[in-house]
Parts: sequence; C-alpha cells; structure tokens
Amino acid sequence: MKIIDSVNTYREMRKEFEVKKIGFVPTMGALHIGHAALIERSVAECDVTVLSIYLNPTQFDNIADLEKYPATVEADLELAKNLGIEIVLMPDYEQMYPDGFRYQVEETQFSHRLCGAHRTGHFTGVLTVVMKLLNIVRPQRAYFGEKDFQQYKLIESMADAFFLDVEIVACQTVREEDGLAFSSRNLNLDNSERKLAPRLYEALVADVPDEDVCSRLTDSGFDVDYIETYDGRRFGAAKLGKVRLIDNVSIAEVSQ
Repeated sequence: MKIIDSVNTYREMRKEFEVKKIGFVPTMGALHIGHAALIERSVAECDVTVLSIYLNPTQFDNIADLEKYPATVEADLELAKNLGIEIVLMPDYEQMYPDGFRYQVEETQFSHRLCGAHRTGHFTGVLTVVMKLLNIVRPQRAYFGEKDFQQYKLIESMADAFFLDVEIVACQTVREEDGLAFSSRNLNLDNSERKLAPRLYEALVADVPDEDVCSRLTDSGFDVDYIETYDGRRFGAAKLGKVRLIDNVSIAEVSQ
C-alpha cells in the first residue's frame, strides 16, 4: 500500500495504470464498518482502489464541529491495508485548495433543502472537494454510502451535469445491531447519548406522519433539525448534545 500526500505524485503514478479500472472511496478519516463496506465493494469490482483521507474544512459551517471531528489515522491506515487498498491519498489544504477556495461548485436547488437548509455552504464545500478529488484520481467508479443520501444524489447529479466520465455508485447504509447507522461522529457520543441514538432510526421507520416522528424524537431528548419525506425517502437530522446525527430510509421501509 502506497501513501501519497502529493497530488502531482499521484497524477504521475496514475499513468502507470491508465488502462486499469480504478475504484475510488473518498473519506474524511475516522473509518468505520460503513467505510469498510465501500472499500470492500471497490476492491471486488475494480483493478485498483484509491482511498482518500482528507478532512475537508470547506464543508463545515461550524468550526467547533471541524475541531472535534475524530482523528484515527493509524487505525485508518491499518484498516485500509487489511482490506486491500493499493493507494491512500492524503493531501493537505494547500494541495487541495491552491486557489484558496476562490473557485467553487454550487448546486442551486436540492442542496438548499434538508441538510442544506440547516448548514449554510455545506454542500458547496462537499461538491467542490469531490469535483477536485474526482479530477485528481480519475476513477471509473466512485463509491458513496446511502446514509448521506442527499450528498450521494447531489454528487451523482454533478457528475452527470459536468459530463464526468465516472460512475457514482451508491452502497447501502451499514447499521449497528441496534439500528444506528455507522458514522464517524458516533465516536463523539457519550454513553447516555449512544443509548438514545438508535431512536432516530426507530422513529424514521415508524408508520406515522413526519410531524409525529419529530414529536417522538423531541420527547426522547433530541434537538430536531428536520424530519421530511421527499422523493420517496424520509430524511431526518437531529442533535444529541453536540453531536448531529443524520439518517434516511426509503418509504418501503416505513411501510413495513
């Protein structure tokens, strides 16, 4: 496994496997079982898999959230090696934003709903960094988890809109035994918050109106940002203490 912190070094190396199918898993680190599922699928489907670990500051609307984001680099690299990653790309801010974030990718509709309505500029940061990473890595397939379903759909649409020669692959949300979706931010939950956290998923799949889901979560101690059914899915975001959790389920799951 090669660890590369230089964009130019990677671009030179990529010439060595020009004809091979490249899979790409972009992450911000603090890898968990959900990330492992993305990596395993890419390794199974592609000739070379590139993992990026880059904590992207431009997608954080709250500096405190950025500062407390978990960092587990040694464990991340060990996991990547064990799962068969060939290349880990770990650039810094100067590598990713030599323009100082003057140039940005913005979507003007869906990115302003749901999470976008509560996190100003978040998706502009996400789309901009993903566009940069896709142009650097130049994969044939890039893998994203459905837990961040709004993010996945925006990236898929961006790739189509800009005629990017890459397939954006959605991978099913991986959950813990109690239903909580795996997330790097789960590491920031204290014991009492961790016990409450699965109620977000429980409430989302309940066959009741969105307003009742919101009430159930509020009564359980969540500070709800939104509960909204949109385009065949029910989306939710809520805070426990200082940790913001997001999840979503298909309408088919709600009706079971």
